[in-house]
Amino acid sequence: MDKMNLRRLILGGRAGLDPATLRESSAATREILLDQPWVQMAGLVACYWSIGTEPSTHGLVLALWKHGATVILPVQLPDGDLDWAVYDGPDSLAPGPSGIMEPVDTRRGVDAIRTAALVLVPALAVDRTTGVRLGRGRGCYDRALARVGPNVPTVALLHEGELLDGVPAEPHDQRVRFAALPSGIAQPATR
Repeated sequence: MDKMNLRRLILGGRAGLDPATLRESSAATREILLDQPWVQMAGLVACYWSIGTEPSTHGLVLALWKHGATVILPVQLPDGDLDWAVYDGPDSLAPGPSGIMEPVDTRRGVDAIRTAALVLVPALAVDRTTGVRLGRGRGCYDRALARVGPNVPTVALLHEGELLDGVPAEPHDQRVRFAALPSGIAQPATR
């Protein structure tokens, strides 16, 4: 299946998830992540502010921040690249140009993600063998992930059923080291 049809299939499945399932799923994923030593020890975390039926990151961002981590969130640039700014509590966000909540703090530049000890990214699917991540097709996170060091945990947040055998890949597609689901953390077999 090509990327466009796979995106359509997954987004259709997500549209059918009821609010209670979305809440329970996101809470389970958040707790599994917060139990990981490599999450607990991360001083600077790059994350994202979820929208719609994505696994919710709102409680996760707040928990990381309350536990002392510096959390940076993306600010989308006109060219589709991602700048980064610090999350400083719920009042530090405002709607960006596309309506997605963004931090209002000073921007740190596109290379700020290089200093993160942990990177949490959105995804529609991840290939269970290769770690190839399927995004929404704009390439924002592929560009950002290309700046992340090879030993930094990169984690895609998924709903159950979105860790797949075979995700179409192109040369620019970046892989993730882990996928976080309500049932646990998956690590692709090869990179």
